[in-house]
Amino acid sequence: MSGEIKKIDSIKNMAVFQDFRWASSVRDGGNNIAEFKKINILYGRNYSGKTTLSRIFRALETGSISDKYISPEFELSFDGGSNATQNSLNSHGQVVRVFNEDFVRDNLRFIVDDEQTINSFAILGEDNTKFEEEIEKHEAELGSEEDRSGLLGDLLGAEDKFKEARKAHDDKSSELEGKLRDKANKAGTGIKHNKSFGDANYNVPKIKTDITTVTKDTYSPLIDEQVGKFHDLLREEPKPEIPESSSFNLQYSVIASKAKELIEKKIQASDPIQELLNDAALATWVRTGRGHHQGKRDKCAFCGSDLPPDLWEKLDKHFNQESEELRQALDNLLGSIERERSRVPNLLKIKNSGFYSNFTTDLDSLVEQLSTQSASYCASLDSIKEQIEKRKDDIFTPLEFDEPESFENALNAVRDSFEQVRNESNQFTASLSADQSEARAALRLHEVHTFINDIKYEGECTAIDTLNAAMGKAEEAKNTAKEKVDAKRAKINELKAQLKDESKGADRVNDYLNNFFGHQSLSLKAIEENPEDASSGYRFEVTRNDKKAFHLSEGECSLIAFCYFMAKLEDIETKGNQPIIWIDDPISSLDANHIFFVYSLINAAIVKPKNFLQLFISTHNLDFLKYLKRISNDYNGKGDKRIKIREFFLVERSDDSSQICLMPGYLKNYVTEFNYLFHQIYKCATAESIDDGNYHEFYNFGNNARKFLEIYLYYRYPNGVDGDDKLLKFFGEDSIPAIFTDRVNNEYSHLCGGFERGASPIEVPEMKTVAQQIISKIKDDADQYSALLQSIGVKDDLIEKDFNKTQEAQ
Repeated sequence: MSGEIKKIDSIKNMAVFQDFRWASSVRDGGNNIAEFKKINILYGRNYSGKTTLSRIFRALETGSISDKYISPEFELSFDGGSNATQNSLNSHGQVVRVFNEDFVRDNLRFIVDDEQTINSFAILGEDNTKFEEEIEKHEAELGSEEDRSGLLGDLLGAEDKFKEARKAHDDKSSELEGKLRDKANKAGTGIKHNKSFGDANYNVPKIKTDITTVTKDTYSPLIDEQVGKFHDLLREEPKPEIPESSSFNLQYSVIASKAKELIEKKIQASDPIQELLNDAALATWVRTGRGHHQGKRDKCAFCGSDLPPDLWEKLDKHFNQESEELRQALDNLLGSIERERSRVPNLLKIKNSGFYSNFTTDLDSLVEQLSTQSASYCASLDSIKEQIEKRKDDIFTPLEFDEPESFENALNAVRDSFEQVRNESNQFTASLSADQSEARAALRLHEVHTFINDIKYEGECTAIDTLNAAMGKAEEAKNTAKEKVDAKRAKINELKAQLKDESKGADRVNDYLNNFFGHQSLSLKAIEENPEDASSGYRFEVTRNDKKAFHLSEGECSLIAFCYFMAKLEDIETKGNQPIIWIDDPISSLDANHIFFVYSLINAAIVKPKNFLQLFISTHNLDFLKYLKRISNDYNGKGDKRIKIREFFLVERSDDSSQICLMPGYLKNYVTEFNYLFHQIYKCATAESIDDGNYHEFYNFGNNARKFLEIYLYYRYPNGVDGDDKLLKFFGEDSIPAIFTDRVNNEYSHLCGGFERGASPIEVPEMKTVAQQIISKIKDDADQYSALLQSIGVKDDLIEKDFNKTQEAQ
C-alpha cells in the first residue's frame, strides 16, 4: 500500500500543463527538490490550472480521467517509492476524496438543473446498541494483526508457515536451477560456450528439454569410439548457404520496341517553315532561341533587329504539339536506356570465396561470359541511343529503325548457369551441415547425460516434489484461514450495513449549514424513494423553509456543495480510512464571513481531529489564503517530536503554460494582496530583458499597477481627491510621469478608447519606465519602501542604478 503523495513528477497534454516537470520547477532556496507535505496550500489566479491538478487527484479516486483531454499523461510519486500514472489509477491503495466542480456535477445535479436530485450517502446510524454489540463480538473473534490474535492471528500464522514451506521449496528449486543454469551457459564450462557442440542460444529451458530426452528408455548413451568419430566429423568446415541471385529483369525488348515506334513515327508541322525542314541544325538553333526571346525581348539578341510581330505564331505552327510530344517521348526513352545501362555492371556479383574450391573453374568461365555478354548488351543499347538522338535532331523526318542484336537470352543464360553452380554448392553444404548437426546433437546429449548422473538429478527432483507437496498443504491451510477471515469480515460488513442510515447523511449536511453558516431556512432533506419498501433507498432534496428550493444563488450553491462534501467524508466508505483529501477553491461567490466559516469547518472537521492522511487545499482568493495560514504547522510525530507538516505552493501561468513552484515569501509570510502587487511592479521595474519567462508580468502590468495605486493612493490621500488629481499630487510638480502612468494604466488595464489597442502588441519599454517611476516615487518614504522590499524578500535594492541607466538611454 502506498503512503503520502510526495510529488507530481510530470504532467503532459492536460490543459495549461503541457510539459510540466516537478524536478525542474519545484525547488527550494538551496536548489533542492521540494516535496508535498501532510498539509499543502496551493494559491493561483483563476485559469492557472488548479482545477486541472484536482482532476488528476480525482482520477485516483474514480479510476478514470476525462476523455476531453487528448493523450493526457501524468505521474505521481508516493512515499515508499511507488507511483501512479494515467495507466495505473487503481493501484495506489489509498482512499482519495476530491472536492471540485466535477464532484459537484456528479453528486449534486440539482445545482445545475433544479429538476434533478442530489446523490444520497449513508453514515453510521445511531441508537443501534444491539447491532453494535454483535459487531464488537465478531470483531473480537476477528482479532487484530498487531496482536496476532483471533482469526487474523491464525491467518498470519498460516501465512508464515506457508512462506516457510515456499522458501524451502524455492531454495531447493533454485539450487537445482542454478546447477542447470551453470551447466547450460556458465562462461568457460557451460554447454553454450563449447566449441564442438555448443549453441549460442543454449539456455536452461533447452537443457531441461535435453534432460527429458536422455532420461527416456529410448536413449542409448554413446561409447568412446562414437564420441571420437563425431569430433572428427565436426572438424570439417562447411560454407554458409549462398542466397539466390536476383532476376535480371532486362528491359531490352521493351526499349527496342518503343524505339522502333518512335523513330519511324510520321508527324508533320501544321504550317511548316521549309527552311527549317531542310536544315535540322537550324531548326534546333531556332527552337532553342525561342525560349530565350518569346515574352522576354522585342529585338533579336543575336543581330539586334526587331522581331516580326507574327514570328511566334509561325514558330508555334511549325513546332506544334505533336512534334513536342514526340521529342519528349524520345527524351524519356533515352532516360530508360541510361537507367538500363547503369544496371548492367551490378546484375550479378560472382564471388569465388563463397564456394568450395572444386567450383572455381566453372565460376571463372561464368565471369568471363558475363563480361562479354554485358559489353555486347550495352553496345546494342548504345546503337538504339544513337538512332534516337538522330531522330531528335530531325524531328519531322521518320527514319527506318535498325534493330541491333539482342543479348537478353545470353545474359539470362549466364545467370541460369550461375544458379546451377550455386545449388550444387549449397547441396554440398547441406549434406555436410546435416551430418555435423547430428554429431553436435549427439555429443550435447552425451554431455547432458553425464551431467545428470554426476549431480544425482533424479534424487534432487524427488526432494523438490516432497517440498512442493508440503507447500501445497501449507497453502491450503492459509486459504482456509483466509476464508474464515473473509467470512467474518463479510458478517461484520453485513451488520454494519444494517447500521447505515442515509437520512443521517442529510442531517450531517444540515448540521454544518446551520452550526457553521447559520442557514436555518436552507437545508437538505432525505426522502425515501418508496416508503413501502425499506430497501428502496433515499434521495436528497434541497429545501427552503421545508419546501423544495429553486433558483439558489451562487453562494448558496457553493455552501450546500461544500457542506455536502464535508459530510460525505463521514460516509461508511470514508470514515476511519484516513483519506487523501483535495479541496479545490471551495469559496466561490461567498462573502468574507462565509469564507472564514469554510476555513473554520475545514480546521474543525478535518485538521484538528486529524481525520486525513494528506490534505491539499487550492484557492485563488487571498482572504481565504490568509485564513489557511492559520492552520497548525506541526503534528505529533513519534514520542514528543513535533514534525513540520505544512507547505505552500504557487500555481503560476505564463501565456498558455502553467508551472507549480514553492510559494514566495511575500505571499507565504504576508497576508495582503498589496505586497503581491508591489512585487509585480518591482519585477517589471528591474527586469533586464523580456522573455517568455517574465512576459506575463508585463502583460498584467496595467491591472497590477492600477490596483496597487488605487490602494496606495487611497490611504495616502483619504480625502476624496479624484484619481487623476491623486496621481498629480503623488508625482509632485512633474506632471509628465502622472500623465504617462495614467495612460499606461488605463490603456492596458481597460483597453478603453478603441478596439485597436487590444489588437496591438504591448509596449514593454513604456511599462518598465512607468514601473520605475512608481518605485522611484515610493522611495521618498524610505522606511515604508524598506519594509515593502523586506516583505517581498529583496535584500539589495538595485532599482536606482537601473532607473538611472534607463533614463540615460532614453
